[in-house]
Amino acid sequence: LEGFNHRRVVAALPHYSLREQLLFPGIMKKSGIGLLFSPHFNVPLRCPVPFVATIHDLILHRFPNEASSIKQFAYQKLMKHTVEKSRELIAVSEFTAKEITEEFGEEHRRKMRVISEGVGAAFSKASEDDQAVVRRKYGIEHPFFLYVGNAKAHKNIPALLEGFTRANVPDHSLVLVAGGKEAEVLSLPQSVIRIDSVPEKELAALYSAATSFVTASLYEGFCLPIVEARACGCPVIAVNRTAIPEVADGDALLIEPDPESIAKALHIAAGGTLPRTERKTHSWEKAAKETLAVLQGVLALQ
Repeated sequence: LEGFNHRRVVAALPHYSLREQLLFPGIMKKSGIGLLFSPHFNVPLRCPVPFVATIHDLILHRFPNEASSIKQFAYQKLMKHTVEKSRELIAVSEFTAKEITEEFGEEHRRKMRVISEGVGAAFSKASEDDQAVVRRKYGIEHPFFLYVGNAKAHKNIPALLEGFTRANVPDHSLVLVAGGKEAEVLSLPQSVIRIDSVPEKELAALYSAATSFVTASLYEGFCLPIVEARACGCPVIAVNRTAIPEVADGDALLIEPDPESIAKALHIAAGGTLPRTERKTHSWEKAAKETLAVLQGVLALQ
């Protein structure tokens, strides 16, 4: 937004809260803005100005996980309101755009723009020294497969763990960068290391050092770790479902989401035959420019 007059107004309200619904509209109105851009579906029902929103997936439609019936009702009401009342919608993939139209109606496709997520500058192939430092820090002594994400039901972590056990590659570990209550209660087989979270620079070094990134996820609206791994020259193993084939764009070993398929893929990766090509196909700068063009287009019509 360089070159534009702007000021910061902090709305210190908890996300998905009643306070957000009741107080945020007043903050917007007082600020004098003419358009709201929300990088999420969570737009107040009483939004006092036109708005544009980004929708990343319909995950709670497909996998409610442990969300209560009240939370599911609120989520569905908010999502429906955002889709129907927005001036423009941004979907992060063609898959997500298709999900939205199938769920809420084809008439919404005309106001939808597909703008991919991006990869930060920190994600590039790390030096051997940086890789060694990170491996020492997290106690990773052997070659390893890497998973990055949460451990909610749709991530299919039990199948990944069973697939790793079946693969029987004793010279390899499996490293899970996964936090949250679901990850904390996982029963981890031998040679599996779990790390709560790591800074971006260290994550890039882990991608760079890994034999491959692997995910058994059953549902993704985009799957950012795929493009992060690829930017670091890390081979990708992922499930041939939802947005994953679109985002992988022919540069991944696509498999079925069952332990046997995962085990076979890990054997292939352990053999060192998967290419390690650095490929940077997505950037936040490109996403920002495309998003700004959408916002300017809406403002020009008001």
